[in-house]
Amino acid sequence: MGDDMRSGCPINLSLEVVGDRWSLLVIRDMMFGNRRHFRELLTKSEEGISSNILADRLKTLLAQGIITREDDPAHKQKGIYSLTEQGIELLPILAQMAAWGYKYLPVSEELGIRARLLSEGGPKMWAEFMDELRETHLGVKRRKKTGPSVGERLQAAYEKVVAKKR
Repeated sequence: MGDDMRSGCPINLSLEVVGDRWSLLVIRDMMFGNRRHFRELLTKSEEGISSNILADRLKTLLAQGIITREDDPAHKQKGIYSLTEQGIELLPILAQMAAWGYKYLPVSEELGIRARLLSEGGPKMWAEFMDELRETHLGVKRRKKTGPSVGERLQAAYEKVVAKKR
């Protein structure tokens, strides 16, 4: 264990990796928004992350093995960020945090709909979504499912709420 870690407690160690506010929001945007480029992560963040904080968090997440970065074949100056298996396995934690927030905090209807659906779908839905993320981020082929993916269902529910509010 490195000298920079405060204790060997698994909760403490996890928080030292992803415990700052921005790291989990970057991971959230990669998972639920399929934001894979620096510019997308910067400009489409609901919370308005600054470019220096985003660059720092991406560097940390890369160093911790939560994400990887490859050159974008379409644009050599750009990189494509992908979740690793470690990053993908944070999904149940984000789903549980979202469910808790949905239950106890004044979330907006449009940003709470995904939390509600993931909570109702439970571990079976989370596993299916993690398989979709593995296909997108790791290139792992999954068995073909009939009907829309979990990601598509979550996005459609969000868009329906947004459209209703207009």
